[in-house]
Amino acid sequence: MAQYDKAELERRMDGAIDSLKSDFGGLRTGRASASLLDPIQVEVYGSKMPINQVATVNVPEPRMITVSVWDGSNVQPVEKAIRAAGLGLNPQLDGQTIRLPIPDLTEERRKELAKLSGQYAEKAKVAVRNVRRDGMDDLKADENKKEIGEDDRKRSEADVQKLTDDKIAEIEKITAEKEKEILEL
Repeated sequence: MAQYDKAELERRMDGAIDSLKSDFGGLRTGRASASLLDPIQVEVYGSKMPINQVATVNVPEPRMITVSVWDGSNVQPVEKAIRAAGLGLNPQLDGQTIRLPIPDLTEERRKELAKLSGQYAEKAKVAVRNVRRDGMDDLKADENKKEIGEDDRKRSEADVQKLTDDKIAEIEKITAEKEKEILEL
């Protein structure tokens, strides 16, 4: 049974790109985005839960996020989790609603965020290259087991390399767009 599966390699590479997009969603630009709060975990009912499981997150205007906490007893833990998240947001309480004005980014903070986006991109590229390495190893194993010939291995290796190049190019494109968004505000 051959180990090499191009569809599986592509699925894993796409997973690395999806993870990158998720990481980018948590990077704060000058615009309000509900996904900014996605990584925040709130300590309620004796366990940690994502903020969207204890409150409704809305973006009523470009520079404001509102968090409507469903249970009044959870307002303080939600506010505490937002403050502790290190997003540079200053929660303002209004009953069971927490308002989060999005401050302007300083030039220095923009550069930090652009640098961080580059680190996220590099992590995604490494993940894609690791998938490529696994695919190449599978092809060599298949050839050693005499399940494929040398020509088939070389042809498939070229396919894996092309797939890798395409995914790396996609990562670079997504990263360039994110850096442009961060720096041009």
